[in-house]
Amino acid sequence: MNQVCSICSQLLQLFPRLEFEAAVRKHQAERHARGFECWTQLIAMLFCQLGQAHSLREICGGLSATEGKLRHLGLDGAPRRSTLAYANAHRPWQLFQTVFQELLRRCHQAAHAEKKPFRFKNPLLIIDSTVVQLALSMFDWALYQREKGAAKIHLVLEHQGLLPHFAVITEGKGSDLAVARGLRFPAGTMLVFDRGYQDYRWFAKLTEQRVFFVTRLRCHAHIEVLADLPVADRSRIVRFQEVRLGSQKFRMAQKLRLIESRDPVTGKTIILITNHFRLAATTLADVYRERWQIEVFFRALKQNLRLKSFVGTSQNAVQIQIWTALIAILLLKYLQLRSRFPWSLSNLVALLRQQLFVYRDLWTWIDAPFQPPPGLPPGPLQLNLQFT
Repeated sequence: MNQVCSICSQLLQLFPRLEFEAAVRKHQAERHARGFECWTQLIAMLFCQLGQAHSLREICGGLSATEGKLRHLGLDGAPRRSTLAYANAHRPWQLFQTVFQELLRRCHQAAHAEKKPFRFKNPLLIIDSTVVQLALSMFDWALYQREKGAAKIHLVLEHQGLLPHFAVITEGKGSDLAVARGLRFPAGTMLVFDRGYQDYRWFAKLTEQRVFFVTRLRCHAHIEVLADLPVADRSRIVRFQEVRLGSQKFRMAQKLRLIESRDPVTGKTIILITNHFRLAATTLADVYRERWQIEVFFRALKQNLRLKSFVGTSQNAVQIQIWTALIAILLLKYLQLRSRFPWSLSNLVALLRQQLFVYRDLWTWIDAPFQPPPGLPPGPLQLNLQFT
């Protein structure tokens, strides 16, 4: 007799049903529902991501093929294609954003148990965005370029644990700076972003809020050198200065530090700008090098989850599918953090897809995926029959 439910059911236990129902009531997501619950919609869209389903037919057909194992998930049966399509088009995508935020709080505990890569205590956040290509003929609301459509994911990635800290989904033309200006960070936070976010007014505002940043400087920036700082011999730091930035429209009152660092492999140099005055120049250069982690995250998100083909064409359906992809990547990252086995994300996705509806303890399997499950305990002995 099985002592555990399916692996998929154990994954869903990371966001309790009662909290999910509270989020449903908050967003009034089932206001016009006729028997089709949001919980069923969430499971179907997560199956789209973790089960690598490419269409509504594959989602509903895949769940129908496991009809006997859906009771553990809280489902009475697999959804119909038309019902799921209607729910994706009309139910608020904000519900899935709330599920993402609640799940993120649970994942933080596992992430903070990891050893920090730097000695400073400031939380390190990386900001960037990525474009999700869409066919303009089908997604006419997502005009990006002349003959192309796209949606854009603006992401704040927490460096410790590499978990998505915050996300905003806009049309392809959505401005990175406009989203960044609307974000609020606690004092002491260190931000890393590329030169596409260069805005002197925003830099001044971050400095006033005691939020640190490290970024690249554009080649046409107007620099006023205030002081030259000492550089160690044979160091990869070429230039170290106190400067003030400005333009014809705005001039910063605060001082900044300029760091020119040389790559020891290629010999190329990059110019960095920061408002942090306590860390060493080499440490700040290493901090900016970690910006590449968000590019790795975007590549893993697009390669391993369903962000190249969409099961709905409306803006609401695309939002729901992207948010469920972010929920799925949170689950995968959480499993990586909890596991003692050295999983790569692609290998974890491939094997988890095969084990979704297997009745096996998730945490035992995640630590030893290639070990056979333990044998069943011996049953009661059969008494000998005596015929008289």
